[in-house]
Formats: sequence, structure tokens, C-alpha cells
Amino acid sequence: MFLQDRDAARRMFLAAWRKQQAGEALEPLEALIAGVVALHPEYHGLLTSGEAAIAQEYTPERGVTNPFLHMGMHIALREQVGTDRPAGIAGLYRRAVERRGDPHAVEHDMMECLGEVLWRAQRDNAVPDEAAYFECLSRRLSR
Repeated sequence: MFLQDRDAARRMFLAAWRKQQAGEALEPLEALIAGVVALHPEYHGLLTSGEAAIAQEYTPERGVTNPFLHMGMHIALREQVGTDRPAGIAGLYRRAVERRGDPHAVEHDMMECLGEVLWRAQRDNAVPDEAAYFECLSRRLSR
């Protein structure tokens, strides 16, 4: 899932969750989004608030987690695992889930690496370092 328009991406979350709650048929991407939303009941109220959720600013200065970024990272990780990119991530994930028994917790652990590599890329105005990312994942998921 890659959208450059923040509001459009947020609307996708709201629409997928609305359709899920209404029992409507979901497209594959909507099902992925709704599945991630279902794991985060702390965001359910926000996702039913409509335009207020879309307009909300989540900045570090406010000390709040951006729920759309958080759930978007879950989706990015699931897409990476599904395509095994970077190569080997699917195996790391599978072994970590087998060991820990909690896919959601494993994804949260993986988010630390994803967030770090994305932050460094943004800071350095560079592409994300896939090798450093995989190394971080290997360390974190082998614990």
C-alpha cells in the first residue's frame, strides 16, 4: 500500500473499517487494512470519527502515536513478509512467530527496525538501507 496523499490513505482506513463493521464485501487491500485495524481497538473510535480523524495532526511534540502510521507499518511489514522482500524476511518472521506465538507482537518488534531505517533514510535524504534493516531484524527477531 503506497499512497503519497496522506488524506487519501487515511480515508482508505476509515472506508475499510466502515465496510468491515457493516459486513460488506472487502477488496483484498481493504481486508488487509480491516484486519490490522481489528487488532487495534484503541483506534476504533478514531476511525469512526470521520473527517476529524483525517484532519488530526500527530506530531512528536504532542507526545501521541500516529495511529495511521502505526497501522500502516503493520501493513508494510505484512507486504514485506508476503513478498519476502528484503530476501529472508519471511523466514525471520515465521521463525519468530513460531518461537513467540504472537504475530502481532512480532510485528511490533519489527516496527522498531522499520522505523529506524526509515528515519535514517529521511534524515540522510537517501534510500532506506536494506542491508542494515535486515541486520536489525535478524538481531531483534532472534531474541
